[in-house]
Amino acid sequence: MSQMLDIHAGLRDRVLSLDLRPGEKLTERLLERDYGASRTPVRAALLKLESEGLMCRDGRSWVVAPIDLGEITLLAEFRATLEASAVRFACERAAAEDIDAIGEMLDRCRPGVPRDEWHKAGTDFHIEIGRLSGNSFLARAVADVMTRLSRPRWLEVLTEPSREQAWAEHRRILDSIRRNQPDAAAQQAVAHVYDTRDRLLRSLDDNRRGFRARGLALVGSGVRAE
Repeated sequence: MSQMLDIHAGLRDRVLSLDLRPGEKLTERLLERDYGASRTPVRAALLKLESEGLMCRDGRSWVVAPIDLGEITLLAEFRATLEASAVRFACERAAAEDIDAIGEMLDRCRPGVPRDEWHKAGTDFHIEIGRLSGNSFLARAVADVMTRLSRPRWLEVLTEPSREQAWAEHRRILDSIRRNQPDAAAQQAVAHVYDTRDRLLRSLDDNRRGFRARGLALVGSGVRAE
């Protein structure tokens, strides 16, 4: 079991960091050699990645799941409901010290922070807000959605203005939770989810040709606000 978990964690990190590109083919035999493992833990790790939407089958091979623009639209609809509920519960249940800890995390993401650190902090913000809801099912669902969005978010947060806009939206949500304003926090969370959707789709769609030239597989089309 531990070997399977190690293989899964290693492959997951490589997929989410785009070291393994969307659309890239893998074989169990190659992975067995790379990880010095037998077929059983390798296949179990791949099946777990498949359940997370990060890997899919292609005959006898495996393929790193393409980035699906249509999925981004559907995930936004799901996130809007999840995160509106999460911030409302956080207003009721979050301890002041936990809110302060998230604020400190945001404060470390200022101009000049490396992109990978900013990306991690942006993901952690949503996961931590889910945790502050005090509802383990909500928290798990938020974390799962953020995993599925990790790769498109990495491609989208190329510019400082995009990162700064997201940072300001995170700060407004957190401030509303701190002031115990559930309606305002929920409205800001929903607006942030859809603003993020639009930025993701605009960036990915506008750069589709360039991403494909780099070997990054994009499929589908998204519906975004104009």
